[in-house]
Amino acid sequence: MKVYQARKGYRFSIDPFLLAGFARLASFSGTLVDLGCGNGVLPLLAAAWSQARSIIGIERQPAMVGRARRSVALNGLEGRVRIEQGRVQEVSRFVPVQSVDLVLTNPPFRRPESGRIAPGDERGAARHELDGSLEDFLRAAAFVLRNGGRLCLVHLPERLADVFCGMRAVNIEPKRVRLVHPRVGEPANLVLVEGRRASAPGLEVEPPLYVYEGDGYSPQVEGCYRGGSL
Repeated sequence: MKVYQARKGYRFSIDPFLLAGFARLASFSGTLVDLGCGNGVLPLLAAAWSQARSIIGIERQPAMVGRARRSVALNGLEGRVRIEQGRVQEVSRFVPVQSVDLVLTNPPFRRPESGRIAPGDERGAARHELDGSLEDFLRAAAFVLRNGGRLCLVHLPERLADVFCGMRAVNIEPKRVRLVHPRVGEPANLVLVEGRRASAPGLEVEPPLYVYEGDGYSPQVEGCYRGGSL
């Protein structure tokens, strides 16, 4: 897989690989939407690691949309992956209501007032809720998901209560949660959450995931980079 990135500006991190592993793409064969797809890494991973019939990425920033579309073409995936430019609040322009089996999203983590943001800064726009709040992303997911469809997202542990409350407010029931720690003994710095639309209550708290072990990645994270599931 080859991905176009900016030399300066937003560049993808480990997050999409962890999210892809958590979503268990290897056993997925339905329709998939990535809300806020950035440079298109998650749609490309979904195309490489799953049998998804249709993959749509939605991204607001024009430069990122351009790079994502170039990456799709570079990998010869125009027949399976479509990148649309727009805000998540406009999702109905691109995806019919209740037509999707799986939504993935790595939304902006931080509220607009948390930290300084330079004008035109791709990284700042990707990290802060400047043009779409967590609630906007959750409403968009609820709009496109079928009953029983899954939402998988990555966020900050400090906002886990916001995630759970926001999901329930749009009839997406939290079903799985997994905290991600840099190393054993260190505080969690990410959380992975799965919910299902119109599902019965019942939450599974999975064992902690440790990113690093010794001088490299842990075996589980190494597996994520090869398409493995968490």
